[in-house]
Amino acid sequence: MDNVRRTIRDVADFPKKGIVFKDITPVLADPALFGRVIDCLAEHWRGKDVSKIVGIESRGFLFAAPLALALGKGLVLVRKPGKLPYEKIEQSYGLEYGTDVVQAHVDSVGKGEKVLIIDDLLATGGTAEATGTLMRKLGGVVVGYSFVIELGFINGRKRLGADKVHSLINVEAP
Repeated sequence: MDNVRRTIRDVADFPKKGIVFKDITPVLADPALFGRVIDCLAEHWRGKDVSKIVGIESRGFLFAAPLALALGKGLVLVRKPGKLPYEKIEQSYGLEYGTDVVQAHVDSVGKGEKVLIIDDLLATGGTAEATGTLMRKLGGVVVGYSFVIELGFINGRKRLGADKVHSLINVEAP
């Protein structure tokens, strides 16, 4: 993971002043590194009782889809409002200023199905937590959360249940 860590680009003041954005696009551009990320995610979850992989819009899709294929599991997409064509269920969640909403199709997860939630980055954990709530509303059982990058200094894993969080790269300081 050291090569992946070195390849992730820090972009200062994006999307707003004071934020250092972790840009994964250089990793995605390198098929060997991208493949390594998927292999490491799959290695961690292979053999565990998971029915479906849940990708969070939008960068989470980039990791969830190949991981679902690697593990031979179904894929569920969790999106922002106005993006899903079929009947939906939604979950709102608080942001620093205001609220946001995530949605999934009502038939995307069945009662008792065990789901793994994937996104590119864990910061506060708000979106992942809302996604977990949404999956439980559908009857799913959240077995874990997995991230390529975790901003450990923000401690979002505490919000999700530290024992359920897996990340490949932990950034301990801003």
